[in-house]
Amino acid sequence: AAGAPKPLPTSGPKSLREMPHPLATSSSEEMGPALTPSPDLLLPRSIADKDLSLPNGTPVDTSSPASSSSLLNRLQLDDDLDGETRDLFVTVDDPKKHVCTMETYITYRVTTKTTRAEFDLPEYSVRRRYQDFDWLRNKLEESQPTHLIPPLPEKFVVKGVVDRFSEEFVETRRKALDKFLKRITDHPVLSFNEHFNVFLTAKDLNAYKKQGMALLSKMGESVKYVTGGYKLRSRPLEFAAIGEYLDTFSLKLGTIDRIAQRIIKEQLEYLVELREYGPVYSTWGGLEVELSEPLEGVSACIGNCCTALEELSEDMTEDFLPVLREYILYSESMKNVLKKRDQVQAEYEAKLEAVALKKEDRPKVPTDVEKCQDRVECFNADLKADMERWQNNKRQDFRQLLMGMADKNIQYYEKCLTAWESIIPLLQDKPETK
Repeated sequence: AAGAPKPLPTSGPKSLREMPHPLATSSSEEMGPALTPSPDLLLPRSIADKDLSLPNGTPVDTSSPASSSSLLNRLQLDDDLDGETRDLFVTVDDPKKHVCTMETYITYRVTTKTTRAEFDLPEYSVRRRYQDFDWLRNKLEESQPTHLIPPLPEKFVVKGVVDRFSEEFVETRRKALDKFLKRITDHPVLSFNEHFNVFLTAKDLNAYKKQGMALLSKMGESVKYVTGGYKLRSRPLEFAAIGEYLDTFSLKLGTIDRIAQRIIKEQLEYLVELREYGPVYSTWGGLEVELSEPLEGVSACIGNCCTALEELSEDMTEDFLPVLREYILYSESMKNVLKKRDQVQAEYEAKLEAVALKKEDRPKVPTDVEKCQDRVECFNADLKADMERWQNNKRQDFRQLLMGMADKNIQYYEKCLTAWESIIPLLQDKPETK
Protein backbone atom coordinates (compact mmCIF):
# COMPACT_ATOMS: atom_id res chain seq x y z
CA ALA A 1 0.00 0.00 0.00
CA ALA A 2 1.18 3.53 -0.78
CA GLY A 3 2.64 5.33 2.21
CA ALA A 4 3.08 2.12 4.21
CA PRO A 5 5.92 2.12 6.73
CA LYS A 6 9.23 0.91 5.30
CA PRO A 7 11.01 -1.94 7.02
CA LEU A 8 14.12 -1.07 9.00
CA PRO A 9 17.09 -1.30 6.60
CA THR A 10 20.05 -3.47 7.46
CA SER A 11 23.17 -4.72 5.79
CA GLY A 12 21.83 -8.23 6.23
CA PRO A 13 21.78 -10.61 9.19
CA LYS A 14 25.18 -11.65 10.41
CA SER A 15 25.82 -14.32 12.97
CA LEU A 16 28.51 -13.98 15.61
CA ARG A 17 30.67 -16.43 13.66
CA GLU A 18 30.66 -14.12 10.65
CA MET A 19 31.90 -11.06 12.55
CA PRO A 20 35.60 -10.41 11.79
CA HIS A 21 37.87 -10.40 14.80
CA PRO A 22 39.37 -6.89 15.30
CA LEU A 23 42.81 -8.33 16.10
CA ALA A 24 42.84 -10.61 13.08
CA THR A 25 44.34 -9.71 9.71
CA SER A 26 42.40 -7.38 7.48
CA SER A 27 42.76 -9.62 4.44
CA SER A 28 39.53 -11.40 3.63
CA GLU A 29 41.45 -14.20 1.98
CA GLU A 30 43.38 -14.96 5.17
CA MET A 31 40.34 -14.93 7.40
CA GLY A 32 38.17 -18.00 7.26
CA PRO A 33 34.45 -17.62 6.63
CA ALA A 34 33.65 -18.82 10.12
CA LEU A 35 36.09 -16.78 12.18
CA THR A 36 34.83 -16.45 15.73
CA PRO A 37 35.58 -13.25 17.67
CA SER A 38 37.95 -14.76 20.22
CA PRO A 39 38.39 -12.77 23.45
CA ASP A 40 42.03 -13.78 23.69
CA LEU A 41 44.64 -11.22 22.71
CA LEU A 42 46.62 -13.33 20.27
CA LEU A 43 49.42 -12.06 18.07
CA PRO A 44 47.94 -11.27 14.63
CA ARG A 45 48.65 -13.84 11.95
CA SER A 46 50.22 -11.13 9.83
CA ILE A 47 53.04 -11.01 12.39
CA ALA A 48 53.22 -14.70 13.22
CA ASP A 49 53.67 -15.54 9.54
CA LYS A 50 56.67 -13.22 9.15
CA ASP A 51 60.21 -14.51 9.31
CA LEU A 52 61.37 -12.33 12.20
CA SER A 53 65.10 -12.07 12.82
CA LEU A 54 65.84 -12.57 16.52
CA PRO A 55 69.15 -12.84 18.39
CA ASN A 56 70.69 -16.32 18.15
CA GLY A 57 73.74 -16.02 20.29
CA THR A 58 75.71 -13.77 17.98
CA PRO A 59 77.45 -10.91 19.87
CA VAL A 60 75.33 -7.76 19.72
CA ASP A 61 75.61 -4.21 20.91
CA THR A 62 73.16 -4.17 23.81
CA SER A 63 72.88 -0.39 23.78
CA SER A 64 71.06 -0.63 20.44
CA PRO A 65 70.07 -4.24 19.70
CA ALA A 66 69.71 -5.12 16.04
CA SER A 67 66.53 -6.99 16.86
CA SER A 68 64.82 -3.85 18.09
CA SER A 69 65.61 -1.69 15.08
CA SER A 70 64.80 -4.40 12.55
CA LEU A 71 61.42 -5.23 14.06
CA LEU A 72 60.29 -1.64 14.49
CA ASN A 73 61.52 -0.58 11.05
CA ARG A 74 59.56 -3.38 9.42
CA LEU A 75 56.57 -2.43 11.52
CA GLN A 76 56.69 1.19 10.37
CA LEU A 77 56.85 0.09 6.74
CA ASP A 78 53.77 -2.06 7.25
CA ASP A 79 51.83 0.79 8.84
CA ASP A 80 52.44 3.25 6.00
CA LEU A 81 49.94 1.55 3.75
CA ASP A 82 46.81 3.63 4.32
CA GLY A 83 47.60 5.91 1.39
CA GLU A 84 45.54 8.77 2.81
CA THR A 85 46.49 12.33 1.97
CA ARG A 86 46.38 14.29 5.22
CA ASP A 87 45.73 18.01 5.35
CA LEU A 88 45.50 18.52 9.13
CA PHE A 89 48.30 17.88 11.65
CA VAL A 90 47.92 18.42 15.40
CA THR A 91 50.48 17.87 18.17
CA VAL A 92 50.41 18.27 21.96
CA ASP A 93 53.69 19.17 23.69
CA ASP A 94 55.47 21.59 26.05
CA PRO A 95 53.57 21.00 29.34
CA LYS A 96 53.84 23.90 31.81
CA LYS A 97 52.86 24.15 35.45
CA HIS A 98 50.78 27.15 36.56
CA VAL A 99 50.55 28.07 40.23
CA CYS A 100 47.67 30.41 41.08
CA THR A 101 46.08 31.53 44.32
CA MET A 102 43.12 29.18 44.01
CA GLU A 103 44.62 26.25 42.12
CA THR A 104 47.63 24.67 40.47
CA TYR A 105 47.28 23.13 37.04
CA ILE A 106 49.14 22.04 33.90
CA THR A 107 48.66 23.45 30.41
CA TYR A 108 49.81 21.92 27.14
CA ARG A 109 50.70 23.56 23.86
CA VAL A 110 48.43 22.47 20.98
CA THR A 111 50.01 23.16 17.59
CA THR A 112 47.98 22.88 14.38
CA LYS A 113 49.21 22.93 10.78
CA THR A 114 46.66 22.70 8.00
CA THR A 115 45.77 23.53 4.40
CA ARG A 116 42.02 23.28 4.91
CA ALA A 117 39.84 26.16 3.78
CA GLU A 118 37.88 26.07 7.05
CA PHE A 119 40.89 27.57 8.83
CA ASP A 120 41.86 31.22 8.39
CA LEU A 121 45.58 30.56 8.98
CA PRO A 122 47.88 27.70 8.03
CA GLU A 123 49.26 27.33 11.56
CA TYR A 124 47.98 27.85 15.11
CA SER A 125 49.48 27.48 18.58
CA VAL A 126 47.30 27.63 21.69
CA ARG A 127 47.57 26.42 25.28
CA ARG A 128 44.96 24.11 26.76
CA ARG A 129 44.47 22.41 30.12
CA TYR A 130 42.83 19.05 30.78
CA GLN A 131 39.36 20.49 31.39
CA ASP A 132 39.48 22.07 27.91
CA PHE A 133 40.06 18.65 26.36
CA ASP A 134 37.17 17.34 28.48
CA TRP A 135 34.95 20.17 27.20
CA LEU A 136 35.85 19.29 23.62
CA ARG A 137 34.97 15.64 24.10
CA ASN A 138 31.61 16.50 25.68
CA LYS A 139 30.81 18.82 22.79
CA LEU A 140 31.72 16.14 20.25
CA GLU A 141 29.47 13.61 22.01
CA GLU A 142 26.68 16.16 22.05
CA SER A 143 26.97 17.25 18.42
CA GLN A 144 28.03 13.92 16.86
CA PRO A 145 25.93 11.34 18.78
CA THR A 146 26.12 8.70 16.04
CA HIS A 147 29.93 8.58 16.07
CA LEU A 148 32.49 6.96 18.36
CA ILE A 149 34.34 9.69 20.26
CA PRO A 150 37.89 8.73 21.33
CA PRO A 151 38.39 8.47 25.12
CA LEU A 152 40.40 10.86 27.26
CA PRO A 153 42.87 9.67 29.90
CA GLU A 154 41.12 9.36 33.24
CA LYS A 155 40.92 12.65 35.11
CA PHE A 156 41.19 11.55 38.70
CA VAL A 157 44.26 10.06 40.34
CA VAL A 158 44.61 8.51 43.79
CA LYS A 159 46.09 11.15 46.07
CA GLY A 160 49.21 10.00 47.85
CA VAL A 161 49.79 7.26 45.29
CA VAL A 162 50.26 9.24 42.07
CA ASP A 163 51.69 12.75 41.97
CA ARG A 164 49.77 14.44 39.15
CA PHE A 165 52.48 17.09 38.86
CA SER A 166 55.36 14.65 38.58
CA GLU A 167 57.32 14.67 35.35
CA GLU A 168 56.41 11.03 34.61
CA PHE A 169 52.67 11.52 35.10
CA VAL A 170 52.56 14.74 33.09
CA GLU A 171 54.42 13.11 30.20
CA THR A 172 52.11 10.08 30.23
CA ARG A 173 49.09 12.38 30.15
CA ARG A 174 50.62 14.50 27.37
CA LYS A 175 51.03 11.41 25.21
CA ALA A 176 47.42 10.41 25.86
CA LEU A 177 46.08 13.88 25.03
CA ASP A 178 48.19 13.96 21.87
CA LYS A 179 46.76 10.61 20.79
CA PHE A 180 43.23 11.83 21.62
CA LEU A 181 43.57 14.78 19.22
CA LYS A 182 45.23 12.66 16.55
CA ARG A 183 42.31 10.22 16.68
CA ILE A 184 39.93 13.11 16.03
CA THR A 185 42.18 14.59 13.34
CA ASP A 186 42.20 11.29 11.42
CA HIS A 187 38.40 10.94 11.55
CA PRO A 188 36.62 11.97 8.33
CA VAL A 189 33.69 13.55 10.21
CA LEU A 190 34.92 14.59 13.66
CA SER A 191 37.88 16.51 12.23
CA PHE A 192 35.46 18.92 10.51
CA ASN A 193 33.42 19.57 13.67
CA GLU A 194 33.07 23.27 14.49
CA HIS A 195 33.86 22.73 18.17
CA PHE A 196 37.11 21.04 17.21
CA ASN A 197 37.97 24.02 15.01
CA VAL A 198 37.38 26.41 17.90
CA PHE A 199 39.41 24.24 20.28
CA LEU A 200 42.39 24.35 17.91
CA THR A 201 42.22 28.05 17.05
CA ALA A 202 40.58 30.14 19.80
CA LYS A 203 43.07 32.10 21.86
CA ASP A 204 40.61 32.46 24.74
CA LEU A 205 38.56 29.29 24.93
CA ASN A 206 36.93 30.32 28.22
CA ALA A 207 35.35 33.33 26.55
CA TYR A 208 33.91 31.04 23.91
CA LYS A 209 32.53 28.67 26.54
CA LYS A 210 30.76 31.51 28.35
CA GLN A 211 29.07 32.68 25.15
CA GLY A 212 27.31 29.34 24.96
CA MET A 213 27.30 29.34 21.18
CA ALA A 214 25.09 26.59 19.78
CA LEU A 215 27.27 24.92 17.18
CA LEU A 216 25.34 21.65 17.18
CA SER A 217 24.99 19.89 13.88
CA LYS A 218 21.56 19.17 12.46
CA MET A 219 21.94 15.55 13.51
CA GLY A 220 22.86 16.61 17.04
CA GLU A 221 19.82 18.87 17.26
CA SER A 222 17.45 16.26 15.91
CA VAL A 223 18.49 13.29 18.03
CA LYS A 224 16.48 13.33 21.23
CA TYR A 225 16.92 10.42 23.59
CA VAL A 226 14.00 9.32 25.73
CA THR A 227 15.25 7.16 28.57
CA GLY A 228 12.81 4.52 29.72
CA GLY A 229 10.12 5.60 27.27
CA TYR A 230 10.79 2.87 24.75
CA LYS A 231 12.16 -0.65 25.03
CA LEU A 232 14.04 -2.32 22.23
CA ARG A 233 12.71 -5.74 21.28
CA SER A 234 15.99 -7.11 19.97
CA ARG A 235 19.18 -5.85 18.38
CA PRO A 236 19.94 -6.82 14.79
CA LEU A 237 22.38 -9.73 14.74
CA GLU A 238 25.34 -7.65 13.55
CA PHE A 239 24.98 -5.16 16.41
CA ALA A 240 24.30 -7.92 18.92
CA ALA A 241 27.60 -9.50 17.84
CA ILE A 242 29.40 -6.18 18.32
CA GLY A 243 27.91 -5.83 21.81
CA GLU A 244 28.95 -9.35 22.80
CA TYR A 245 32.46 -8.83 21.51
CA LEU A 246 32.88 -5.51 23.36
CA ASP A 247 31.76 -7.12 26.64
CA THR A 248 34.27 -9.95 26.27
CA PHE A 249 37.06 -7.71 24.99
CA SER A 250 36.82 -5.21 27.87
CA LEU A 251 36.65 -8.07 30.40
CA LYS A 252 39.78 -9.77 29.06
CA LEU A 253 41.66 -6.51 28.66
CA GLY A 254 40.76 -5.52 32.22
CA THR A 255 42.20 -8.82 33.47
CA ILE A 256 45.42 -8.25 31.52
CA ASP A 257 45.63 -4.71 32.92
CA ARG A 258 45.31 -5.89 36.53
CA ILE A 259 47.87 -8.68 36.09
CA ALA A 260 50.31 -6.36 34.32
CA GLN A 261 50.08 -3.87 37.18
CA ARG A 262 50.80 -6.63 39.70
CA ILE A 263 53.81 -7.80 37.66
CA ILE A 264 55.22 -4.27 37.52
CA LYS A 265 54.65 -3.84 41.27
CA GLU A 266 56.51 -7.10 41.97
CA GLN A 267 59.32 -6.06 39.63
CA LEU A 268 59.78 -2.82 41.56
CA GLU A 269 59.81 -4.70 44.87
CA TYR A 270 62.41 -7.10 43.43
CA LEU A 271 64.41 -4.09 42.24
CA VAL A 272 64.58 -2.74 45.81
CA GLU A 273 65.97 -6.06 47.04
CA LEU A 274 68.43 -6.27 44.15
CA ARG A 275 69.82 -2.83 44.96
CA GLU A 276 70.56 -3.97 48.50
CA TYR A 277 71.96 -7.28 47.28
CA GLY A 278 74.72 -5.96 45.00
CA PRO A 279 76.64 -3.77 47.49
CA VAL A 280 77.00 -6.73 49.89
CA TYR A 281 79.44 -8.34 47.45
CA SER A 282 81.44 -5.13 47.26
CA THR A 283 81.67 -4.94 51.06
CA TRP A 284 82.69 -8.58 51.19
CA GLY A 285 85.41 -7.93 48.59
CA GLY A 286 87.00 -5.41 50.97
CA LEU A 287 87.65 -8.23 53.42
CA GLU A 288 88.95 -10.77 50.88
CA VAL A 289 92.12 -9.66 49.11
CA GLU A 290 92.28 -12.63 46.75
CA LEU A 291 88.55 -12.49 45.96
CA SER A 292 88.17 -8.72 45.79
CA GLU A 293 88.29 -8.46 42.00
CA PRO A 294 85.64 -11.13 41.20
CA LEU A 295 83.41 -9.97 44.07
CA GLU A 296 83.56 -6.39 42.82
CA GLY A 297 82.70 -7.77 39.38
CA VAL A 298 79.60 -9.54 40.74
CA SER A 299 78.54 -6.34 42.52
CA ALA A 300 78.89 -4.32 39.30
CA CYS A 301 77.05 -7.01 37.35
CA ILE A 302 74.08 -6.88 39.71
CA GLY A 303 74.11 -3.08 39.43
CA ASN A 304 73.86 -3.32 35.64
CA CYS A 305 70.98 -5.78 35.97
CA CYS A 306 69.26 -3.29 38.30
CA THR A 307 69.54 -0.56 35.68
CA ALA A 308 68.17 -2.85 32.97
CA LEU A 309 65.20 -3.93 35.11
CA GLU A 310 64.42 -0.33 36.03
CA GLU A 311 64.31 0.62 32.34
CA LEU A 312 62.05 -2.34 31.55
CA SER A 313 59.61 -1.40 34.35
CA GLU A 314 59.52 2.22 33.19
CA ASP A 315 58.78 1.15 29.61
CA MET A 316 55.96 -1.12 30.77
CA THR A 317 54.47 1.66 32.94
CA GLU A 318 54.77 4.44 30.35
CA ASP A 319 54.07 2.56 27.11
CA PHE A 320 52.22 -0.70 27.84
CA LEU A 321 49.70 0.14 30.56
CA PRO A 322 48.36 3.38 28.96
CA VAL A 323 47.40 1.52 25.77
CA LEU A 324 45.48 -1.07 27.77
CA ARG A 325 43.65 1.65 29.70
CA GLU A 326 42.84 3.56 26.50
CA TYR A 327 41.20 0.56 24.88
CA ILE A 328 39.24 -0.34 28.00
CA LEU A 329 37.82 3.19 27.91
CA TYR A 330 37.41 2.92 24.12
CA SER A 331 35.22 -0.17 24.48
CA GLU A 332 33.03 1.67 27.01
CA SER A 333 32.63 4.56 24.55
CA MET A 334 31.57 2.13 21.83
CA LYS A 335 29.04 0.53 24.19
CA ASN A 336 27.53 3.98 24.87
CA VAL A 337 27.09 4.66 21.14
CA LEU A 338 25.50 1.22 20.77
CA LYS A 339 23.01 2.06 23.54
CA LYS A 340 22.11 5.34 21.84
CA ARG A 341 21.48 3.45 18.60
CA ASP A 342 19.22 1.04 20.48
CA GLN A 343 17.22 3.91 21.96
CA VAL A 344 16.58 5.45 18.55
CA GLN A 345 15.57 2.09 17.07
CA ALA A 346 13.21 1.44 20.01
CA GLU A 347 11.64 4.86 19.47
CA TYR A 348 11.21 4.09 15.76
CA GLU A 349 9.56 0.73 16.47
CA ALA A 350 7.16 2.33 18.95
CA LYS A 351 6.15 5.00 16.44
CA LEU A 352 5.56 2.37 13.77
CA GLU A 353 3.24 0.45 16.12
CA ALA A 354 1.35 3.62 16.91
CA VAL A 355 0.78 4.27 13.19
CA ALA A 356 -0.35 0.68 12.60
CA LEU A 357 -2.97 0.93 15.36
CA LYS A 358 -4.72 3.84 13.68
CA LYS A 359 -7.80 2.54 11.89
CA GLU A 360 -7.54 4.39 8.65
CA ASP A 361 -8.10 3.05 5.17
CA ARG A 362 -4.87 4.54 3.80
CA PRO A 363 -2.57 5.21 6.70
CA LYS A 364 0.07 7.85 6.05
CA VAL A 365 3.44 7.71 7.73
CA PRO A 366 3.89 10.85 9.84
CA THR A 367 6.94 12.99 9.19
CA ASP A 368 8.35 12.36 12.67
CA VAL A 369 8.35 8.60 11.99
CA GLU A 370 10.30 9.09 8.77
CA LYS A 371 12.78 11.33 10.56
CA CYS A 372 13.18 8.71 13.25
CA GLN A 373 13.86 6.09 10.59
CA ASP A 374 16.50 8.36 9.06
CA ARG A 375 18.19 8.63 12.45
CA VAL A 376 18.28 4.85 12.78
CA GLU A 377 19.81 4.49 9.32
CA CYS A 378 22.38 7.17 10.14
CA PHE A 379 23.28 5.45 13.41
CA ASN A 380 23.67 2.09 11.67
CA ALA A 381 25.93 3.46 8.94
CA ASP A 382 28.08 5.62 11.23
CA LEU A 383 28.43 2.96 13.90
CA LYS A 384 29.55 0.29 11.44
CA ALA A 385 32.01 2.67 9.77
CA ASP A 386 33.49 3.72 13.12
CA MET A 387 33.67 0.11 14.27
CA GLU A 388 35.69 -0.80 11.19
CA ARG A 389 38.01 2.18 11.73
CA TRP A 390 38.38 1.21 15.40
CA GLN A 391 39.27 -2.36 14.43
CA ASN A 392 41.97 -1.16 12.05
CA ASN A 393 43.45 1.24 14.61
CA LYS A 394 43.35 -1.43 17.30
CA ARG A 395 45.05 -3.98 15.09
CA GLN A 396 47.93 -1.59 14.41
CA ASP A 397 48.17 -0.37 18.00
CA PHE A 398 48.31 -3.85 19.51
CA ARG A 399 50.74 -5.08 16.92
CA GLN A 400 53.04 -2.17 17.73
CA LEU A 401 52.45 -2.67 21.46
CA LEU A 402 53.29 -6.39 21.46
CA MET A 403 56.30 -6.02 19.20
CA GLY A 404 57.57 -3.13 21.30
CA MET A 405 57.12 -5.22 24.44
CA ALA A 406 59.05 -8.07 22.81
CA ASP A 407 61.87 -5.69 21.87
CA LYS A 408 62.09 -4.25 25.39
CA ASN A 409 62.28 -7.72 26.92
CA ILE A 410 64.95 -8.78 24.40
CA GLN A 411 66.99 -5.71 25.31
CA TYR A 412 66.59 -6.41 29.03
CA TYR A 413 67.77 -10.00 28.82
CA GLU A 414 70.59 -9.11 26.43
CA LYS A 415 71.89 -6.53 28.91
CA CYS A 416 71.67 -9.02 31.78
CA LEU A 417 73.43 -11.67 29.68
CA THR A 418 76.22 -9.27 28.77
CA ALA A 419 76.62 -8.24 32.41
CA TRP A 420 76.99 -11.83 33.65
CA GLU A 421 79.27 -12.84 30.78
CA SER A 422 81.59 -9.94 31.63
CA ILE A 423 82.51 -11.43 35.03
CA ILE A 424 83.28 -14.95 33.77
CA PRO A 425 86.94 -14.08 32.97
CA LEU A 426 87.31 -12.75 36.53
CA LEU A 427 86.13 -16.07 37.97
CA GLN A 428 88.35 -18.32 35.86
CA ASP A 429 91.65 -19.66 37.23
CA LYS A 430 94.63 -17.49 36.31
CA PRO A 431 98.09 -19.00 35.73
CA GLU A 432 100.37 -18.47 38.69
CA THR A 433 103.23 -16.07 38.15
CA LYS A 434 106.70 -17.43 39.00
